[in-house]
Amino acid sequence: MIDLLLNYLSNSSAITFIVLAVLSAYLILTFWIFIYRFMSLNTLVINEEKSLNALTSKSSFVNPLSSLQKCANGAKQKELLQACEISIIKDASVGVSWLSIISSTSPFVGLFGTVVGILESFAKFSTHSKVGFSIIAPAISEALVATAAGIFVAIFAYTFHQLLVRKIYELDTYLKAQTKILVSKG
Repeated sequence: MIDLLLNYLSNSSAITFIVLAVLSAYLILTFWIFIYRFMSLNTLVINEEKSLNALTSKSSFVNPLSSLQKCANGAKQKELLQACEISIIKDASVGVSWLSIISSTSPFVGLFGTVVGILESFAKFSTHSKVGFSIIAPAISEALVATAAGIFVAIFAYTFHQLLVRKIYELDTYLKAQTKILVSKG
């Protein structure tokens, strides 16, 4: 397997290296954003869930870790609470759009590498008088590695984007429920 990878890299052009480097950076960025945002969103969701549970249990206890409570400073005006909701969701969704960008552009980066690889292969074959399928097929398959890498990165980026969007939705639901309860309690 390592010999195959080394052979592939030794026969690759500068464009292929650039494409694979960009896709590697995309993959690292995807995992970094996901891990960081998922952990922070999970903490926010847990705190807001506890705060909502405290509000619905008719106890006087207010979760001091609630972002909504911190933002509103105990105020119960509808407009202030809604402004706090928007601010919290805005802060919670930082970086999530990058996952969407990566998931939509990485297949095109990989496709660009494939097209360049195929063009280079055909340029090499132009000097041969007879070229058979047994010579063209390995060159084309090597060029397709870039597309596979782009799709691989896109799968993770899209999946992580959807998971984070769901967490943000959960957070928004808890915030809206708390706002309604706090406004009704006045």
